[in-house]
Amino acid sequence: MSTPVSRHIASDHPHVMIVDGSKVVRRMIERLLIAELPGVKVISCGSAAEALETLGHEPLDFVTTALRLPDQDGIELAHSIRTHGSQTYVPIVVVSGDVNERLEARSLGEDVTDYFDKSLGFQALVEFIRGYVLPQQNTTGDILYVEDSRVVALATRRMLEKHGLSVQHCISAEAALLALDNARSQGRRGADVLLTDVNLQEELSGADLIVRIREEFHYSKGRLPILVMTGDDNPRNQSALLRAGANDLVQKPIEERLLVTKVQFQMKVARHLRQYDSPA
Repeated sequence: MSTPVSRHIASDHPHVMIVDGSKVVRRMIERLLIAELPGVKVISCGSAAEALETLGHEPLDFVTTALRLPDQDGIELAHSIRTHGSQTYVPIVVVSGDVNERLEARSLGEDVTDYFDKSLGFQALVEFIRGYVLPQQNTTGDILYVEDSRVVALATRRMLEKHGLSVQHCISAEAALLALDNARSQGRRGADVLLTDVNLQEELSGADLIVRIREEFHYSKGRLPILVMTGDDNPRNQSALLRAGANDLVQKPIEERLLVTKVQFQMKVARHLRQYDSPA
């Protein structure tokens, strides 16, 4: 999504607001957050009105809201939070069971920082929140990165490697497919996440690369997550990338914290999904 993430660095005692009409859901998420993020302060709100009333009284590092609230749509709440001066840049994540359809329709709006698919479960949601408020300094994973600009590739590669990720850079989609084919012949997947630009100078584009991986390699979103970097704000073009098989989009210009959070989260979810995903 194109909305910037928080400009400040979250403290060791992050403040997380949960907005959901279900008291049971709020309590469940709160218990998991307290267990997983020592020192976290959870602000639990059952409606948009309650959330808005709290703004200004509590410094927030993160907001998660259901899409459907008793008194307002979650997208409308996100916009109201954005217009509140003290919370302009706080990450706002919408939790929904039909988030993929809304993503493809590009109907989540510019006030939403990111989204979360409810079907992944509350434990995964907590991991998702952790990635934002307490980003890991070091993690492990192999990234296959496709970018035809060596200058851009160097800068992005440094962002990822700074967080402990191993990056294999390919200058074209053709080179990436060759690397994946070589890995497959050795019984390997070739990467934990594939990160690609959309516009590439050779014959195949980033969109073509997605289709090849999904249709020819038969790698599902869980087996090989694909993150696409794009500066294109056209909703139709963004929808086409998601329908083709991209797991998520990373808006340009690249913001380091958001990129690393998305990469780390996709790796964690994929590791979980691979337990149920038969290899190609």
